Amino acid sequence: MKQTVLSALVLGVLAAPAMADIKPMAQKDGCFACHSIDNKLVGPAWKDVAKKYKGDKSAEARLIAKVKAGGVGVWGQIPMPPNSQVSPADVKTLVKGILALK
Repeated sequence: MKQTVLSALVLGVLAAPAMADIKPMAQKDGCFACHSIDNKLVGPAWKDVAKKYKGDKSAEARLIAKVKAGGVGVWGQIPMPPNSQVSPADVKTLVKGILALK
């Protein structure tokens, strides 16, 4: 019994947030002004981001920093502005959710 509860807790902590969990956050934080889940808009589709960084253990930390500070050059020459208004917790949840997309 203890091992089952512990396993459930560990899986709950390690599991990536589902798209249903991050979609309202992304809407609130303005992500969908430039991004879509499936199609390139101004910025890359989130599924393309997930595919590009699949298996890259350092991707989460790099993408968190890029979302906060902004950037240019990886997906073209249109810059992503800094998102300093988005809380660090929201950024981390959003990045985890994006990287979990298939």
